[in-house]
Amino acid sequence: MNKNKAKIATVVALMALAFVGVSCVNDKHDDKSAASEETIQTTPAKSDLPYDLANPVKYNMPQNLFEISGIVFHKGDPSRVFAIQDEDGDLFYLGLSDKQSKFTKFGGKGDYEDLAIINNYIIVLKSNGELHTFPISEINKPEAANVIKTKDLVPKAEYEGLAADEKTGTVYVLTKEVKKGKKDETEIFAFKFDGGKFTPNGTFTLSSKEIAGLSGESKLKFRPSALAKNPSTGEWYVLSSMNKLLVVTDASFKIKAIYPLKGSFFNQPEGIAFDRDNNLYISNEGGTLSAGNILMFKLKK
Repeated sequence: MNKNKAKIATVVALMALAFVGVSCVNDKHDDKSAASEETIQTTPAKSDLPYDLANPVKYNMPQNLFEISGIVFHKGDPSRVFAIQDEDGDLFYLGLSDKQSKFTKFGGKGDYEDLAIINNYIIVLKSNGELHTFPISEINKPEAANVIKTKDLVPKAEYEGLAADEKTGTVYVLTKEVKKGKKDETEIFAFKFDGGKFTPNGTFTLSSKEIAGLSGESKLKFRPSALAKNPSTGEWYVLSSMNKLLVVTDASFKIKAIYPLKGSFFNQPEGIAFDRDNNLYISNEGGTLSAGNILMFKLKK
């Protein structure tokens, strides 16, 4: 009888140990499941950029704007976009969905990079810093008359960006690459504009090192291609085609954030503009299998 009791006690003890072992295994399994669910539910921080750069509305441009390099709206009116393209001294204008564009000649062959509209004047920038200025009323003619060419306004360098702030009457010229001197900074030259005349009004800089640090690419050399001022926030949006980046700064060009331009639709982003509803537009030169285009990014509600 004592032997039977001993056997029973042994069996009970073994069953208890087995139960404890199974419980431990289940406890570990439950911990892993909880960790897995937490990982799945964790999402990256949302971008504070008020535009979804992954979902544009795309407008293909006519063939004569295959190498579109700059865009602007007159007083933010999106019903008609003004544009230029490399090599041709022509100002193009059209509706975003138009299959054909009209144009007015303002100059000969050249490397034209960007344009701006201020006080009913159109200003076009060449890569050497030369500016061509004429009244917007001249677009009703095949060729603009009395075009003013302004040379030696900015130091010798390569320029690709031009913008105007009509509220302050100021024009900004953006350096792409400095040929001499500091090469780790991009300079922006400001000018007061009055009836075709430009008066120096300060210089701003963007640090390539700071942008490289924010992007996580230490060897990045910032080479911007366009800029535009957000009329709602007063922030500057600086576009870089070479780096496929969008840099957002405050009104004094202090860098606030950078955003990579991902996706196949950013073939060669060369132009940037805002309309009066604060929607963002980025233009791309055409490629082997694509036409030149303008991408619209609607303001998030």
